[in-house]
Amino acid sequence: MTAAQLPPVAPEVTATLVEELSPRLRKRLDAAVTKLGARPTHRDGETVTIAVDEETDLRMHAPGGVVATADALTCGCLLAPACVHRAAAACAAPAADPAPDPAGQETPSEAASAPHADGTASESTGPAPESTTPAPYGTAPAPDSTTPAPDATVFTPPDNTSAPDVASPAQRVAADAVWSAAAAVLEAGVEGAGAVAQAALLRAAHTARLQHLPRAAGAALSVVTLLRAARAGDPSYRTPDLVTALAELLGTAHRVGTASGAELAAVRGRARRPYSPDGSLRLYGLFTEPVVTDSGHGGARTWVAGPDGRLCTVGDVAPGGVGRALGVADRAVRLGESALTHRELGRAGLAVSGATVSPDGRLGAGKGVKAVTARGAAWTEPPLAALWETPPLQQAVRALRATSRYADPDAGGSDLLFLDVELRGAVRDPGGTCLLASCDGGIAVRLAVADDDPALAHRDNLMLLATAPGTRLRIIGRLLPALHPRLALLACSHPTGEGTIDLGFDRLRRADLPVPDAPVHPAPPEPGDSGANSPLHLLERRVEQTVPAGRAALGMLGDVSAEARRLRRAGLPTAAGLLAALCASAARRERDAFGRLLPADTDGFATHWLAAARYTSAVSESLCAAAWEPRPEPAVTG
Repeated sequence: MTAAQLPPVAPEVTATLVEELSPRLRKRLDAAVTKLGARPTHRDGETVTIAVDEETDLRMHAPGGVVATADALTCGCLLAPACVHRAAAACAAPAADPAPDPAGQETPSEAASAPHADGTASESTGPAPESTTPAPYGTAPAPDSTTPAPDATVFTPPDNTSAPDVASPAQRVAADAVWSAAAAVLEAGVEGAGAVAQAALLRAAHTARLQHLPRAAGAALSVVTLLRAARAGDPSYRTPDLVTALAELLGTAHRVGTASGAELAAVRGRARRPYSPDGSLRLYGLFTEPVVTDSGHGGARTWVAGPDGRLCTVGDVAPGGVGRALGVADRAVRLGESALTHRELGRAGLAVSGATVSPDGRLGAGKGVKAVTARGAAWTEPPLAALWETPPLQQAVRALRATSRYADPDAGGSDLLFLDVELRGAVRDPGGTCLLASCDGGIAVRLAVADDDPALAHRDNLMLLATAPGTRLRIIGRLLPALHPRLALLACSHPTGEGTIDLGFDRLRRADLPVPDAPVHPAPPEPGDSGANSPLHLLERRVEQTVPAGRAALGMLGDVSAEARRLRRAGLPTAAGLLAALCASAARRERDAFGRLLPADTDGFATHWLAAARYTSAVSESLCAAAWEPRPEPAVTG
């Protein structure tokens, strides 16, 4: 049995079932979850049956696809309903997405907005002194003076002269509960954050939702999902993802009590993705990309641009994986009366009336939306040609603003870059073979595969392009934050100069490549990357090390003064102070008058860890932006 075979369970149901267990059964819960995961299941309509043993069955009734009440889980064992099996089944199942705010906090325009066009449900969300005291948690400490400041990482309070909107006492209590549950997870690490700790997070998420804090509720569910993936050995799990999710959760929980006005609105988040009326739009197709997720969803997303260069998307994503992605590309888009398929729209145009658009550019597909086919534009023609006229550095800064780990979910923006490049050949990279190219300003860019699934054309196309150094192309790629310029290659102009290539769907042939005028030589060495030798990883690895094994992993490190000195020598005194403070907090245990150990300061450690996590993210983004700065041309002598 896998989690995907079980219906989603409402967070409050899982929390209630775990809370009702006796202390003895709570100790057995993790083992029961593992044991139940090995048992066969059977689905009959809205009911899933799990064979607990040869004589006992457990049933999960999911009307509407979600187990919404504790009574919907029934077990046939002698101890039911006070048995461990019902709680174990709930913990083994996916956590259901929270319902919209019960009090209906949407604005009228949100309540009337249509589903978006991808077919998915609407969704919510100077140098610092050298000191061992972290910045207020929920914000990033200021980067050191030797590091360019990131464009948008620290939140700026709004300038409200009237009485500002502040969180209610009940919202502060809910946020404190979220903070405490997240800090307990950080204290225990993945190894110790079993079903009981996850249930505490689910209860906190439910309470946050009831108090109209959907951003905190969604972040808590993300942490639970990643914890379960880590403990189950899911190959798609990555520790940095859980680091980001935990830091987002802790930061959001704290900021509820300190934010006001517009900042508080962003911290609260939205239970539904807001779609705003946008009148009539004239759109020009750019390209279509396949969408394949780790959760088994698949589909296609087509990017279009308006006359002012604003980017929007039309998508169709649903359960089905890569097979569905390949099929959807040739289906008609879900937008008005247009009969264009996704791949056709990527090269044509649309005239839309009654349009609705979300902050991240998704086009709504409601009944009031009308769309008809119109003439498209080549990448070299107005208005699309203007996308390639912005300098690479400005594009990278804009994309970083959209891809920041802690960006406001409603901030909008795109992570795409539009570059004119000259191919230089294949280069080896820790993440696999990349295609090296150079763009304006002498910047060497690594072009990586957007998706390695062999059913898609990304890998084969990139390897074929690597055999044609000297070829000049106009490309579209997605920024991959790194200490060197790096993009996931999504689309390019055809090597012959006629038309464009959707690199996930269209397959290039060797006959499409220009005949080289000279023998192919290996790619020349790249210029040094800005920040490539930064010792920031000394702090980053300690932040990541905490997540799998908890506070104890850092408490046993001992002296880290050598690492701190190396950070200071590199011009990162704030990083040195954060490292020392983090490790000292992990090792600190106070004793009472009788010499007995007192409980660890969980909140204090979480504060130091969050400050370090946000600082490393801010500096990493700054170094990424610096890597896109134009290279000075070598001086000519003689």
